Amino acid sequence: KPLTEGVIPTGQKFGLTSGTVSVDQFGDYTTISDQLEMHAVDPVILGAAEEMGAAAGATANAVVRNALLTGTNVWYASAGSTVARSRNDLGPNNKLTVDLVHQAVTLLKRSKAPKFDGKWYVGVIHPSVAYDLTSSNEWIEAHKYASTTELFDGEIGCIRGCRFIESTEAPLVSIDDGVSGYLTLIFGKNAFGVVSPEGMGMEMIIKDASQAGGPLNQFSTVGYKFEIAAKILYQERMLRIESGS
Repeated sequence: KPLTEGVIPTGQKFGLTSGTVSVDQFGDYTTISDQLEMHAVDPVILGAAEEMGAAAGATANAVVRNALLTGTNVWYASAGSTVARSRNDLGPNNKLTVDLVHQAVTLLKRSKAPKFDGKWYVGVIHPSVAYDLTSSNEWIEAHKYASTTELFDGEIGCIRGCRFIESTEAPLVSIDDGVSGYLTLIFGKNAFGVVSPEGMGMEMIIKDASQAGGPLNQFSTVGYKFEIAAKILYQERMLRIESGS
């Protein structure tokens, strides 16, 4: 605002809005008998730890994903001149298109949603939908810009200012007549938050037979435990596009 010479201007007050979310604990384990551990050709404990690690990651991803599906900004992909107004209107021809991505990016820009690195929005996309989108001539493979920017895990490329992460954890829903609906999330920076309390992050817990195997040391255990919560912080910074493929 304009300043008057020698006059201290009236400052602005800066406020914060608080929000709460319930933090839940998750965990699972498996037992490995002494007989299996003794006679198996492969290292069973190592294999079990890898599988439990994958299960823990998938569980954490599911918690965040389910929180993001509560977003209130939803679009449905149309098929040609046929407009889809709900999930039940979707069919195989209601595909995610470059134009629809462009519209989504424009909406986020109009909402003044901050960009990652000041340049990009991010989309999480199912492999089937990625197949439809990557056939466009405008698609830029991730390796073509990897030398100039740090890539997200699973990032496959970008189009119209949106970098896409391919994941089988991208939501897939069943619609009538066996049709599958695919839910693509496109969002800006700080659209949502993930809470993991200090000291309760993901932990792999392995106990040998002398610790967990009972009076006769008959089994070992491999498991994981963690606490996590996720919440959308700014609805206007996130959009869900539902489509077929």
